[in-house]
Amino acid sequence: MARAKAVTEQSGPHRGQSAVAAVDTCTTACIDRTLRVKNLQLTVLLAFGLLAPACVRAESVWTTDYKKAQEQAKASHKLLLLDFTGSDWCGYCFQFDKAILSQPQFKDYANKNLILVEIDFPRRKAQSLETKKQNMELAQHYQIEGFPTLVVLDGEGKTVWRYDGLYTRGIVAFLAELDKVRKG
Repeated sequence: MARAKAVTEQSGPHRGQSAVAAVDTCTTACIDRTLRVKNLQLTVLLAFGLLAPACVRAESVWTTDYKKAQEQAKASHKLLLLDFTGSDWCGYCFQFDKAILSQPQFKDYANKNLILVEIDFPRRKAQSLETKKQNMELAQHYQIEGFPTLVVLDGEGKTVWRYDGLYTRGIVAFLAELDKVRKG
C-alpha cells in the first residue's frame, strides 16, 4: 500500500492527489474554461446585437466644399445647412454636435432633406489654404460673430433661416424648425 501511494504521488497529474481527485480537478477546470468561453461568446453576440442597429443607421454626409454643395442643393431641391464651427476647440460646438448633429433623428432628416456643409475654424486641425480662404469669405459674407452659427439656404442661395449660438431646445424642436423652413 505504501508503494502504491508513492507511485500515485510521483506519476499522478497533480502530486499528492489521487487519480480521482486529479480527474475531478481537471474536469472542473475544463468546465470553468468552457463556461468562460461561452460567456465571452454571449457577450460578443450581445455587443454586436446592440451595436448592429447603430451600424445600419445612415450617417449624415458633410462636405467642406461650399460651391459643390450649393450645386447639389440646387439640383436636388434640398436646403443647404452651413454649420460655422470651431470643431476642435469650441465647447458650445461640442455640445451642439452631441445634442443635435450626432443624433440619429438629425442624420435621418438630413439625409432626406439637407446638404450639409461644415465651415470650420479649427485651431489644431490642418486645413488646405483653399478651404481656409473659402471659410473666411463665407464668415465675412454671413457676418459670423461666434460659434456655433447655423445658416440655412435654399437652392438659390437665399438665407431662409439662421441661428446664432448653442441651440438648447432639443432635437425635436430643431427638426421642427428646419421642417417649417423646408415647407415654406
